[in-house]
Amino acid sequence: MPDWLIWAIAALALAVGEMFTPGAFFLGPVALAAVVALIVALAGAGLVVQLIVFIAGSLASLAVIRPIAKSHLHMPTQLRTGTAALGGAKAVVLQRVDADGGRVRIGGEEWSARAYMEGTAYEPGTRVEVVKIEGATALVYE
Repeated sequence: MPDWLIWAIAALALAVGEMFTPGAFFLGPVALAAVVALIVALAGAGLVVQLIVFIAGSLASLAVIRPIAKSHLHMPTQLRTGTAALGGAKAVVLQRVDADGGRVRIGGEEWSARAYMEGTAYEPGTRVEVVKIEGATALVYE
């Protein structure tokens, strides 16, 4: 089996593996290095040169591409819009909030709310934090 075919299979397997490990960004950069090794193999270089190119390419792509990709995984709070922007927001309880429901004021708007932790309840006037929004209901905790 020619070297370039082995590198092609390796690159494909690593790329597929990356798709099944979302957020890790480890196999994708290594797959890119396998593609570079494939090109070197097609150019007629020996196996030792191919391995050196693959190892160097893997280290370089992991050092450069992975941090960039991981930084784009989480959207900064300032850029969030809609209900995603409300995660972490402060709220004031207007009507008792427990596992069954209640009302809170978030940034001047009144929202239905539920306690995030089962068995907890918050009385009117309590300052709480929004964990997340489910539908039109804020899940809150103190």
